[in-house]
Amino acid sequence: MLARLRFPEPESRGRRYPELPHPYRNSFQRDRDRIVHARAFRRLENKTQVFTPGFSDHFRNRLTHTIEVAQLSRTLAGVLDLDQDLTEALALAHDIGHPPFAHAGEAELDLQMRRFGARFEHNLHSLRIVETFEQRYARFPGLNLTFEVREGILKHSRDFEPGDNPAAEEYLPGLRPLIEAQLIDLADETAYNTADLDDGFEAGLVDLDSIAGAVPAFAAILESVEMQYPGAVDRVRFLEALRLLIDTLMTGLIQGTAAAAGESGVRCPDDVRAHPTRLARFTPESAATSVELKKLLHTRVYNSPALDAGRTRSRRMIAELFQHFVDHPDRMPEPHSTMAQEQPLHRVVCDYIAGMTDGFFLRCYDRNS
Repeated sequence: MLARLRFPEPESRGRRYPELPHPYRNSFQRDRDRIVHARAFRRLENKTQVFTPGFSDHFRNRLTHTIEVAQLSRTLAGVLDLDQDLTEALALAHDIGHPPFAHAGEAELDLQMRRFGARFEHNLHSLRIVETFEQRYARFPGLNLTFEVREGILKHSRDFEPGDNPAAEEYLPGLRPLIEAQLIDLADETAYNTADLDDGFEAGLVDLDSIAGAVPAFAAILESVEMQYPGAVDRVRFLEALRLLIDTLMTGLIQGTAAAAGESGVRCPDDVRAHPTRLARFTPESAATSVELKKLLHTRVYNSPALDAGRTRSRRMIAELFQHFVDHPDRMPEPHSTMAQEQPLHRVVCDYIAGMTDGFFLRCYDRNS
């Protein structure tokens, strides 16, 4: 469909530190494998997606969410005739910089950094992880990923203009990311909308009637499911409808992206970069469904009393531990305590906390309380 827009792997801008090619894996396959073997990737298993582990062992964590995004992204790339290896590598890395306690953790770290005239943003932190913090090779720091994967990690969900951020200056600010990277943001949206709906249903925060009342596309799907399976229990009817809802959103994303690319007149990856807007998009109908899902989830799940208390507690603990290490940098382990003498203290404290899993954070908080 969009083979003309597929990024040609042999034309990669390469790695920061040159390496010999691998005999049977291309550059993006090697990047994918390096991400999977990174410690930061493994830590995603113990980082909250929406529900903390105390709710149920069946709810998504940040790692299972990442796997679902990778599954959807590779399917999208395959259907659209784009580079599946590049797309998969970006999907696997898209949340690698998330701190503990989901978006509550990110919001609190950003609030703490604002006190010092700085910011915390998980995509920028992801880039620092793969560039610097992962230490697995003798010849270079970080994972030494290709330019295109590093650029996609930084820009898959937002564009940068020249001067926006010094860390983005080498990654073609003012230009759009490759279309493979653009797909990640909407695959992520599809994954979390449907997965959070599933977990919310399991937690009893939404039911079939509330979903159907808020999302007309789900109501139409549910009607057809009930005609096919009149004796099925609510949970099974929900899962049958959820699968069809995912198909609806994915089809809308495929059709919307193909239509936008066709209408734009772009003919190659450089045209994608130079285009004034992103080309990956839903059809208007599927975009409306995605918005309706978000509204429902914010009302019934994310802002529910069941989650609000835990979110407030998590933010308070992050603020307290942040201040503790600012006051007592020597209580951070090496190399952080030494780094605190050479780099801005608030940045070192932020990096240390952002790298923690939920479980490690709680143990660290208890030790330092």
